[in-house]
Amino acid sequence: MVYDRIRALRQEKGLTQKQVAEYLEVSMRTYGALEQGRRRPKIRRLVALAELFETSVDYPIGLTDQRTRH
Repeated sequence: MVYDRIRALRQEKGLTQKQVAEYLEVSMRTYGALEQGRRRPKIRRLVALAELFETSVDYPIGLTDQRTRH
């Protein structure tokens, strides 16, 4: 679920994997592995993704279906 949501959020924003990888300061390979579920995101990366996608941290990890921050 985490991986599907991260990919969907990226696509909705019209961003490439490369752009998100640069934002997170990780390699394309590392980011690609996050979207494919081969790697778990670290907390600091989840926070950065939530900021980039303007969601709560709970949304990408599936704790809520509400995208907005509280």
